[in-house]
Amino acid sequence: MDELNAVLGMVRDHARRHLQNAATRAELEQLLEHIQQKLFDLGSSLATRLESRYPGQPMVLAADTTALEQEIDRMNAELEPLRSFVLPGGGPVASVLHLARTVCRRAERETLALSRHEPIDPEDLKYLNRLSDLLFVASRWVAKRQGEPEPLWTPGKPG
Repeated sequence: MDELNAVLGMVRDHARRHLQNAATRAELEQLLEHIQQKLFDLGSSLATRLESRYPGQPMVLAADTTALEQEIDRMNAELEPLRSFVLPGGGPVASVLHLARTVCRRAERETLALSRHEPIDPEDLKYLNRLSDLLFVASRWVAKRQGEPEPLWTPGKPG
């Protein structure tokens, strides 16, 4: 979670330096700051055995996962449907969003591995899964808003 949070901080820094559109920059900044806060809540949840939770302990709730899904839908509404896999890239901010997505996927795999050794809150895995999807959609959304080309995979393309 710490590595993911650090990469999201890097995304925020890139956005402040590279996003020309103030509205896009503000939307992304607000979203990522909220996610960084939630990642600390998630870390609190994962660091505490379920039977040791205390009243008011920070944790990820179903409403937090739903909020990610709503954000995915909002951003997707501006995008063309995909007809191919996207190659990571699409400008400096989109690129680091792709990096954040891969770190999030790894955090999800590590959390799943933990769940095989001790019980965890199922919402933690759901949140990470939806977060990685959001980071992918956000990379496409930023590239589109910036007018950056979205590199697509061409199967079997000769070098």
